[in-house]
Amino acid sequence: MTARTFTGGIHPAYQKLTAHTPIRDLPPPPQAVIPLHQHTGAPCHPLVQKGDTVLLGQKLGDTEAPVAAPVHASLPGKVVAVEPRPHPAGRDVPAVVVEWDGSDATVDVQPHPDPDDLDPAKIAAIIREGGLVGLGGAAFPTAVKVRPPEGTVIDTYILNGAECEPFLTADHRLMVENPEQIVLGLRALMRAAGAPRAIVAIEDNKPDALEAMAGATRGMPGVSVEAVHTKYPQGSEKHLIKALLGREVPSGGLPFHVGVIVSNVGTAAAAGELFATGMPLVRRVVTVTGRVKEPANLRVPIGTPFSALVEAAGGFDGEPLKVVAGGPMMGVAQYTLDAPVVKGTSGVLVLGPEDRIPEPTSCVRCGRCVESCPMRLLPLYLEAYYRAGMIDQTETLHAMDCIECGCCSWVCPARRPLVQSIRMAKMEIAARRRRAAS
Repeated sequence: MTARTFTGGIHPAYQKLTAHTPIRDLPPPPQAVIPLHQHTGAPCHPLVQKGDTVLLGQKLGDTEAPVAAPVHASLPGKVVAVEPRPHPAGRDVPAVVVEWDGSDATVDVQPHPDPDDLDPAKIAAIIREGGLVGLGGAAFPTAVKVRPPEGTVIDTYILNGAECEPFLTADHRLMVENPEQIVLGLRALMRAAGAPRAIVAIEDNKPDALEAMAGATRGMPGVSVEAVHTKYPQGSEKHLIKALLGREVPSGGLPFHVGVIVSNVGTAAAAGELFATGMPLVRRVVTVTGRVKEPANLRVPIGTPFSALVEAAGGFDGEPLKVVAGGPMMGVAQYTLDAPVVKGTSGVLVLGPEDRIPEPTSCVRCGRCVESCPMRLLPLYLEAYYRAGMIDQTETLHAMDCIECGCCSWVCPARRPLVQSIRMAKMEIAARRRRAAS
């Protein structure tokens, strides 16, 4: 296979400590904290109250908003609170707290093992009720993604198995251990979107995953497995499309504008479990790595606190400096280990004093941030304009096209917080647009 790629990007040192560590199932925690907002879009309204008894898989929250996904009980037991709790995004959000009763009592579910026999709209409805969102981190509701605006023609479904964040291996292990489940989910996603062909894209540093997925998709009409070059951010959906199809998503556009839908392999695995068993999205695989004694890939109930994951990985290996939800490039630093696993939690990374980033110095105008930017932006100017309060100029330089991959900050010899400044500029631009529209 010839590995495909894109212009720009970086090559951080990969530290896939758990690449060959099989997924281990973690038992339910004594309490699960299940946020009512785990997706892009509107938060859910609670459907239960303190004192209620719930079953595994029971819907806990929902909304009629068009962009949203319901949340479900990840363990059976008693609702002990409906109140704001810490969220990995860094703020408190309303959550349902369920105390496990020690049983495995499950809500009635309806499997659909052959999605090819179902109407596409019916598949989307099943996905919606199953609470599926993108498990790669963005958590966009899958039922919305597979049903783009009327008149849109989707000719290709790309399954993203690149997993280019340096430490994470959850998707890698899913492809090695559960390729048939991923394929079942892919069949459902393709039929819902009306896509006649699919490409499973995997970085070429995962030969065992390439082999497993090639074997599982062998004989499937219109489905191929493609190796992509090992480079960050190879897993960005816009760059996968460019690398595989040569198509460029326009500024401000989405993949469906060029006839493509991209989903993470973890999302397909969750869809496969939903259609095979009828069970909604109540658990996911999380890589727990870095400065822990026993780095691991753990399949855990949604709502499991990060503290339980660190404990299951043998505890901290030395004094921790920082705990990050996700990978080191795009993850979010945590202020408490009480934050729970949510649908978009792909990893928990522990950093130590050895990983401390030096204090920033003045920009030396070396241009490395420009060379590395996969979106062909000018990070040094965007940062300078943001710090000077010149938000209009950041918008003129297309700050909103930044995918926040962090390449610019990673290569900067002055250790400037470039991506953080651009992110703040984007937030200000978005706020101005909302005010102008109101």
